[in-house]
Amino acid sequence: MNAIHTCPVRRRAALLSGSARLLGAWLLWSCLGGAYPTGAQVSGTAPLQLLAAAQVTHAGIFLPQIFSSAQPLPTVRLADAPAYGNSLTLSRAQICDLLAANAPGVGTNFSGPDAIKISRRSRLFSESDLVRLLTSTLQQDYIKDKGQLQLRLGQPWASLTVPDEALTLEITDLPSAGVTPGFIARFNLLADGEPCGSSLANLKATVWREVWVASVQLQRGDPLSPDLLLRERRDVLNLRDPLAAFTAGDEHLEIAESVPPGQPLLARMIRPRPVVHRGQRADALLEDGSLSIRTEVEILEDGAPGQLVHAVNSSTHHSLMGTVLNNRTILITL
Repeated sequence: MNAIHTCPVRRRAALLSGSARLLGAWLLWSCLGGAYPTGAQVSGTAPLQLLAAAQVTHAGIFLPQIFSSAQPLPTVRLADAPAYGNSLTLSRAQICDLLAANAPGVGTNFSGPDAIKISRRSRLFSESDLVRLLTSTLQQDYIKDKGQLQLRLGQPWASLTVPDEALTLEITDLPSAGVTPGFIARFNLLADGEPCGSSLANLKATVWREVWVASVQLQRGDPLSPDLLLRERRDVLNLRDPLAAFTAGDEHLEIAESVPPGQPLLARMIRPRPVVHRGQRADALLEDGSLSIRTEVEILEDGAPGQLVHAVNSSTHHSLMGTVLNNRTILITL
């Protein structure tokens, strides 16, 4: 009997509890604008609000760039970015389609304006930016290992508005002489390979390099003594002949021509030191398989190891050519 009397009370309590839950669900449904909540919203994600405008990079349009939210949003790519200089307007319906295709878990219930205008992020490209990018490009593509290029602008240059991204520079026109002390360069600016501007610049250039310099008047045949040379940093852009490369004190090399003080040493000013000399008697070696013949010759010109020299047979006075092996022997070539 007691259980039969208490049953209506329990049923009443259950009905009240169910009504409260139903009322709470109805209030939540109303707050969501009459739409059933998505999985992301059910899990407690903060409401999304569409922005009126956004700026993006060439990488594309991403979810956090077009919505504001109290909680961090996943970095989901929704669409391609507009070309630089252009803008793109997306309606709510288009955004819902993009969300459904690329971020279905986020849902399509968001507040904010009816559309968003999307453009590329930009910044000013200044004179210092230009000089830095021109220097690195010309150094890599034109100067290479000839020295360290230094540039400055010969005339003021108007800043450009460019994408706020990593830029590269493409030289489109240089003088036929290339990089000179004063020249004009035309170029294109690229953002991830996408053209974003073209211009020209009037430039002044120097190319610095450590070089060997004569400290005193050098004469032909002088050794490469450290006492006669200096190591200095010079602008070598106007030097058309290649510079000499050697180690000071190298006993196998000598000065090949007169060099005034202060003159950078060029490759043509250095030569191997001769080991045989004009008028010297030496052995001429003729080899043919196992056959080897030696005869005495008179050297007719100075020669270093590996060089060809003229000689004359001391007995027959016949002229011949031979490769210098050492200070006593030349190898006759047939």
